[in-house]
Amino acid sequence: MKKIAIIIVSMMILNGCSQIENIKKKVPFLNDQEKNGQEQQSESVKESEANQNDTPESQPITPSEEQNVLTLESFFFNELKEVNGKNIIQNPDNILALVNKQAGYLPADYIPNDLVRPNVLFSFGDEKLEKSFVRQEAARALESMFLAGKQVGVELIAVSGYRSYDRQQTIFQAEIDKVGLEQAALAVAIPGQSEHQTGLSMDISSKSTNLDLTEEFGVTKEGKWLAENAHKFGYILRYPKGKEGITGYQYEPWHFRYVGKTAAEIIYKKKWTLEEYFNEVKKI
Repeated sequence: MKKIAIIIVSMMILNGCSQIENIKKKVPFLNDQEKNGQEQQSESVKESEANQNDTPESQPITPSEEQNVLTLESFFFNELKEVNGKNIIQNPDNILALVNKQAGYLPADYIPNDLVRPNVLFSFGDEKLEKSFVRQEAARALESMFLAGKQVGVELIAVSGYRSYDRQQTIFQAEIDKVGLEQAALAVAIPGQSEHQTGLSMDISSKSTNLDLTEEFGVTKEGKWLAENAHKFGYILRYPKGKEGITGYQYEPWHFRYVGKTAAEIIYKKKWTLEEYFNEVKKI
């Protein structure tokens, strides 16, 4: 190797630098060394560029998903006041109002002031019954959800939305008369503790179950599509299977509650109930 190098240097001196390329062509390993050197330099540049792209200065710093999940503004939490021995929810218009057997009671005279009839199919046709109404924000989302379902061959039919305190009282008493107080409490909310009174819930069915509200709906094409897609429109399956001990109610694959897209996305991804969501989020 040394002898070859000496020969090259001597030839360069004698013939000038203009002959180098000719010499390199005649000595293959020199070409290979140069090529390897160029490749190493290229890899080095790429590595340097990659390292630069990984620096905090070149990448925007965004809050982690976990940080977003665990914080929630204080006004989304129930504000309670004791009245005649009952904890009454003072901010029932809250889009995330937690209504269950432990969270407190909605005021007996509470009626949402923005109830509208969504432009969707109802099991009772065009009659403008109390249960055909929901709050405006929930109505627009419901319309979008029903339309999206229709576009993929899923026909959804609304059955029951808003329900007044007095109407809930009538339904609850009828259930007691039929199955007794203990069983009635598992299936029907007592007056003041029904999500339907918020105007944010809708019971949904399909022709495949004869428009009935039954557990069979959960295994239909329509029920499966809703469970997998409702969160995209701000709705959640409120009483999922296996969570009866948390929600206090039996599995209801037909009952969907509007909470807005942000909360719905989190609840869906985490496989939470609304109760679990509030147990995890930090009030800010």
